[in-house]
Amino acid sequence: MEVIGCCCLRDCRFFMIAVVSVMVMVSLSGVTAILDPIDFLALQAIRKSLDDMPGSEFFSAWDFTGDPCDFPGVFCVRDHVVALALGDPRAGAPGLNGRLDPALGRLSALAELSLVPGRVTGPIPDALSSCSELRFLVLSNNLLSGPVPTSLAGLPHLRTLDLGYNQLTGSIPASIASSPKLSNLILCHNQLSGSLPPFPTSSPLLHLNLKHNQLSGPVPPLPPSLQYLSLGSNALNGRVDTVLRRLIRLNFLDLSSNFLYGSIPGVVFGFPLAALHLQRNAFSGPVEPSQDDVVIPVVDLSYNRLWGAVPPQLASVSRLYLNNNRFTGDVPNRLVQGLNNGMQLLYLQHNFLTGIEIGTATAALPAGTALCLHYNCMVPPIDTPCPLKAGSQRMRPLDQCPDLRV
Repeated sequence: MEVIGCCCLRDCRFFMIAVVSVMVMVSLSGVTAILDPIDFLALQAIRKSLDDMPGSEFFSAWDFTGDPCDFPGVFCVRDHVVALALGDPRAGAPGLNGRLDPALGRLSALAELSLVPGRVTGPIPDALSSCSELRFLVLSNNLLSGPVPTSLAGLPHLRTLDLGYNQLTGSIPASIASSPKLSNLILCHNQLSGSLPPFPTSSPLLHLNLKHNQLSGPVPPLPPSLQYLSLGSNALNGRVDTVLRRLIRLNFLDLSSNFLYGSIPGVVFGFPLAALHLQRNAFSGPVEPSQDDVVIPVVDLSYNRLWGAVPPQLASVSRLYLNNNRFTGDVPNRLVQGLNNGMQLLYLQHNFLTGIEIGTATAALPAGTALCLHYNCMVPPIDTPCPLKAGSQRMRPLDQCPDLRV
């Protein structure tokens, strides 16, 4: 057998690609495949850097003597890989371990890259910025570490970036917030720190989930296109009333467990929300919805510093948490009636409420309905089970109730 020598690395590379071209064009079955040789070599490198976790057989069919376009998770158009779904997508299936190889960046036509939940470690390759056609990048629920690559902002077609549930550190690159086509940014459940980057008003962003990180500082102006906003469980501070007023398209809002303060704008209660989570902050002032009937299914304003009367406009809310605030006066009759008209939960414990009218129809609450009135400036007229955090005291000490009517 004749051995062919290479005078330089460049010649060796061209020779290797030529050999791979022959390998890809001729299969054992005689079927002609046309996968680009650079893509072929990239898939080989990707395979070497990843393994099946016990119980997974995802890579068992990756036999490079055949056509890689027939591999599970590999999708081709003509001679290029355009989508790569790494791992068994079935619910509960074991994922992969190993690392992401920079060879991913050599898949020049790649538009979609996803990785199933598993134990893949190491950094996100900067080389992904070479995939200029990439629109969909989902690497969530693994053990990826290091920073969010700033280079990802250079992907002109990127629409979805989901790196949630990993161990990423550092700040969120401001350039990513300015990506011209980014509509879904999900970086939740990491260890990201620093401030939120500013988002252009013209951004097409629809879904922003940065929950459970270590982000701090104020909430900057956000694009009015947003429909889903989750910033809970960070260390954000400052007022948000001006920011929120512009987000009239929101259908989900979670700012819980931060250090936000100021008033809650009444217009928020008129947004088409499925859930409103503002609990565990330092919001203060009265709650004054701007419309007569709030129809948000879940409203949680607990553990704040809200005061004044309990708003009767919240009677149509299905699950209403107003506990651990500073509300005073009587519980509105409209809320009491709501307990018999579909309201499932009404938590009013740990306030300064002084009365509630319980009629004969309400004395026996419907099955599955939860009402808690503990630790107010009144003795609850009916005995209902409360959560353990409400404590065992049914009424506040009298010296804490200057408005109590004797």
